[in-house]
Amino acid sequence: MNCGIDGTRRLGRRAMIGASGTAALALAASGLTAARAGAAERFREDPFTLGVASGDPWPDGFVLWTRLAPHPLAPDGAGGMAPRSVDVDWEVAGDERFRKVVRRGVTRAVAELAHSVHVEVSGLEPGRQYYYRFRAGGVLSAVGRTRTAPSPTSNPKSLSFGFVSCQAWFEGFYTAYRHLAAEDIDLVLHLGDYIYENPIDAMGGVRNVPVAAELRPEPMNLTQYRNRHALHHFDDDLIAAHQAHPFAVVWDDHEVEDNWAGDRSKLDNETDQDPAVFRARAAAAFQAYYEHLPLRLPNRPRGFDARMYRRLRYGRMATFHMLDTRLFRDDQPCGDGTKSGCDERLSPSRSILGPKQEKWLYKGLGRSDATWNLIPQQIPVSQVDTDTGSGQSFVMDFWDGYVASRQRLFKEIADRDVSNPVVLTGDMHRHLASNLKKNFDDPDSATIGVEFVGTSISSKMDGMDLDPSGASLLAANPHIKFTNYQRGYVRCSLTQGTCRADFRVLPYVTRPGAPVSTRASYVTQAGRPGLQTA
Repeated sequence: MNCGIDGTRRLGRRAMIGASGTAALALAASGLTAARAGAAERFREDPFTLGVASGDPWPDGFVLWTRLAPHPLAPDGAGGMAPRSVDVDWEVAGDERFRKVVRRGVTRAVAELAHSVHVEVSGLEPGRQYYYRFRAGGVLSAVGRTRTAPSPTSNPKSLSFGFVSCQAWFEGFYTAYRHLAAEDIDLVLHLGDYIYENPIDAMGGVRNVPVAAELRPEPMNLTQYRNRHALHHFDDDLIAAHQAHPFAVVWDDHEVEDNWAGDRSKLDNETDQDPAVFRARAAAAFQAYYEHLPLRLPNRPRGFDARMYRRLRYGRMATFHMLDTRLFRDDQPCGDGTKSGCDERLSPSRSILGPKQEKWLYKGLGRSDATWNLIPQQIPVSQVDTDTGSGQSFVMDFWDGYVASRQRLFKEIADRDVSNPVVLTGDMHRHLASNLKKNFDDPDSATIGVEFVGTSISSKMDGMDLDPSGASLLAANPHIKFTNYQRGYVRCSLTQGTCRADFRVLPYVTRPGAPVSTRASYVTQAGRPGLQTA
């Protein structure tokens, strides 16, 4: 049994995914009896097939996650578990061999939450590494590694983190996660599109493995969303990244449906759909998202009511102001899509964050005493003109469709004298580095901060270094200094003087085993907003 950091136990995982015949991806519960609280029954198979994870570090602790699922792709969404509660033991130690256990306890995995476990550990020392594990029904999980945040009043010399997004399981292998697991970083930010809701073909796209018929349709209910999460999560490379680093996650559109906005569906054939119908679908998606990720109790949705925006503080080095640009936004203007001449996008009443989240963000930015104020969110804040001619054309789903929101944000940053704002973004399936300009139409206007956009883990398959669309973006947007259309992630390093972003790329993801390299690096200096090549 391999329970170390460098390897996830593979009790049948690869055999199950790669077996011939679609039944291999649709194993139902096979008479497995889940352990009752205090009972002597034992699991006959590994219940930790989806691995372990940690998240949202605070100075005194973090949240620990796992889900009991001996058959994670069972058609009924139950993961091969009987519909009753199971006691799960957990331990946190200062060493990988658990000779110095500092916290332990018992929690209960319940069928109502797909037998997922969310343990909020507290009382630990700030700024140090810990190890954790679970035990259920006589089976020990793999060992995870995590880290607490530094003390709020401390002045760390450095902080390193990675950020990722967009991992369509059927469009590429998760090799980037294997490399991310090996990085020496303190935190991973996932900025959305943890799953994709698109229909899947019978052979799993580029994965070329049989997919059971029950798993292929676009998810609409809780069972289907649970299975879609399990399918995306049931991957050794992704499991390794979660096992190696704490994550802080926030959703984007594909966790529910492409380009959804508030309670409005964006399906072409459902433009007139009753919002109540979409809210029911979204509520199922929200619950499955919570069940499969290391989130704290305040982030547990209550039907369609959910709050994912929150802050993480890393001493006086950095504050992460994590945003949700989906749930509280106004509908996209001018019918969505890429448009020119859309006056609706300029309406002063439009918001991409909603009034409550806007107020929360501005207040937090103004009160922050951190050197770096990092704003992880989903879609580009920078103006992205897609017309290389004399006109302008914008994607209505981006902040370009919500110009008043962007203007309010930039005004608040200036009026409150916010220290070193850096926006971190996903969604675009491309790397991009941009200066944030007070007036994007005037290249000589003041630069108030920078934006780093990270490419996808696998979505859109292999890509290329500079695609035609990327070349057009550089030509039409002088504030955009770099773009790349390969797959990968961004590694960031902070000191009190600099913020550095390394754009990590893979040459291919349509087959496993790709190497990773740094395509470009950009730096912004504290007190001197703007990009410089490293």
